Amino acid sequence: MTENTHTIDAKGKKIGRIASQAAVLLMGKNKTDFARNIVPEVKVTIINASQASVAAVKVADKKFKSYSGYPGGLKLTSFNRMVEKKGYAEVFKKAIYGMLPKNKLRSKMILNLKISE
Repeated sequence: MTENTHTIDAKGKKIGRIASQAAVLLMGKNKTDFARNIVPEVKVTIINASQASVAAVKVADKKFKSYSGYPGGLKLTSFNRMVEKKGYAEVFKKAIYGMLPKNKLRSKMILNLKISE
């Protein structure tokens, strides 16, 4: 099998639209030999991530949650803080990760994703 490489330009596009397109490519759903139990040999690259279109309301209100499992272990991170600490790449990665199937293959699929600011 040959390895396919897809490049998505995020300039002026919404984060969710790019994320759903990337998730479909990472799962291999656009191929005729799609199988749920196999990680396809596909590389997806997102370029111009920092130039994506984000609504002002989302920048002000969006919160990312992480929960440790312990009482009082809920951590909320604002959109601004996430971009300032880790960049737009982390926002894209979290969006795409949430759209991939919740099974043992998800962590292997996300390794085929490269994001450049």
